[in-house]
Amino acid sequence: MIDVGLTHIALPVSNIDQSVEFYTTYAGMKVAHRRIDAETGVAVVWLTDHTRPFAIVLLQTELVHPILAPLAHLGIGCESREVMDFLCQRARQAGILIQEPKDSGYPVGYWAFLRDPDGHTLELSYGQEIGLTLQSASPTLVNTPG
Repeated sequence: MIDVGLTHIALPVSNIDQSVEFYTTYAGMKVAHRRIDAETGVAVVWLTDHTRPFAIVLLQTELVHPILAPLAHLGIGCESREVMDFLCQRARQAGILIQEPKDSGYPVGYWAFLRDPDGHTLELSYGQEIGLTLQSASPTLVNTPG
């Protein structure tokens, strides 16, 4: 079996351990792979939340220009508004909440923006149902060769 489709996003980070802590705390991610690239000497970490075959790949570098900044962002669905409110309160106290929680109704739901240690944006949401909508989408939307 081989990987096909969208498998990951790679983000440059200045301190890989701080970024791992941020994404484990606010996005429920876990380290699936960690290495020092033999060719470049760059520290690399793959993070996943084990809900789908997708990873955030962190690449340590000296200089980071935030790639994902509002409105570009990574989106994480939370299991409840209470969980989201707890994480937003924690982010507020840490000084990294950049958009207070807002309820925009269906299909956007309840959402907020956080800033990771390098300025990339993480969206927390509840009620967007993107994953559920895509699961029920027609299989003809899948691009196949031929």
